[in-house]
Amino acid sequence: MAVPAHSRLLTLHTRTEPDAIVVECRGRLVCEATDQLRQTVKPLISQTKCLVLDLTDLAHMDSSGLGALVGLYVSAKTAGCQLQLINLNQRIRQLLGMTHLLSAFEACGKYMIKM
Repeated sequence: MAVPAHSRLLTLHTRTEPDAIVVECRGRLVCEATDQLRQTVKPLISQTKCLVLDLTDLAHMDSSGLGALVGLYVSAKTAGCQLQLINLNQRIRQLLGMTHLLSAFEACGKYMIKM
């Protein structure tokens, strides 16, 4: 029996676009998955000026996941790399809004936003 997407831990798929590196995030960005996100994304910061996290298939994020995103944002900003979050679902948008982080990520700009 297949495990529903909303209960799986994080899977990441990286692709290089002409003007950015895009990391597609699927599953759940929770405490158990934050090291995986950091280990995958942090080395990419030095390889590009624009790093995009596509959250289309991210079903859930807890406070640890939020902390990992903030840490990556700070690392990227320090390195002169723009970190963008795209395709946020309503729950993740609300979480970022409640913590006053939505404006920080939205200030980064938009890239390939699916309507």
